[in-house]
Amino acid sequence: MRTQVPTTTREMVEWQLAGRGLSAARVLDAMVRVPRERFVPDALRGQALADRALAVGYDQTISQPYIVGLMAAAAQLAPTDRVLEVGTGTGYSAAVASLLAREVYSIERIPELADSARERLAELRFDRIHLRCGDGALGWAEHAPYDAIIVTACGPALPRALIDQLAIGGRMVMPVGARDDQRLICVTKQPDGTLRTDHYGRVVFVPLVSDAR
Repeated sequence: MRTQVPTTTREMVEWQLAGRGLSAARVLDAMVRVPRERFVPDALRGQALADRALAVGYDQTISQPYIVGLMAAAAQLAPTDRVLEVGTGTGYSAAVASLLAREVYSIERIPELADSARERLAELRFDRIHLRCGDGALGWAEHAPYDAIIVTACGPALPRALIDQLAIGGRMVMPVGARDDQRLICVTKQPDGTLRTDHYGRVVFVPLVSDAR
């Protein structure tokens, strides 16, 4: 197992994603094209390509590269897809998704993170991303249904509003469980409205904060 931090984004993808068995070619290519160092605090740029989550302020993190790639691969994003992301953070995952799908609608509950992500994404010309500040567990109903939904925070169960906004055949990827026992799952909405569940192992995410009941 490599212990050194990669020096290029391509090395990061080869070592941490392809090297761990993630074989989705479009996802690997998208992650090579997104400059991860631009999505972490300046003080942490030297660690941007490390195989771990990094704090970005406001008790939030940017997920480790492998998890970002795994979630994008699990969502099976296609070039014609409309995607909803819950938890913009610094905008890194949204940037990756925007290279894989037609449109990305991303919601961030913390105004300061939403504002900085909007500026960063515009500066880097990721122009397929629509961003707003709000309660992500409520979704963004105006643009539903979504072909894929990616939730970057953990909750005890899948939010009902997000299930309702998922298209038939759509995939939702989310960590579910207690704070110290989280599992990454992907559900696919069947024609009769039921959900087929696939499991992707244990993960650690910040909690999904919501006023929804």
